[in-house]
Amino acid sequence: MSQAKVDKYKQDKKNRKKIMAREKRQWMLTQAGLTVAGLAIIAWIGISAYQAITAPDPDAAVEAKTYTVDSSALDDYLASLTEE
Repeated sequence: MSQAKVDKYKQDKKNRKKIMAREKRQWMLTQAGLTVAGLAIIAWIGISAYQAITAPDPDAAVEAKTYTVDSSALDDYLASLTEE
């Protein structure tokens, strides 16, 4: 081995703990990022599916309901209050 290779090996051996810790940290950050991205994709698919399932059917006919109220009794009562 040349002296440069020997010096590089010694330097790498001396800093091996730092290098391994950095590589482990990078690996964990990569895994965390991929996990977050995967969960976001799964959530997006789930929300899209839920919205598609619960969307109102545009072909379904909606019947309008009307109500009639006889308010003559209420009108008589209010008229009796204002006459006094």
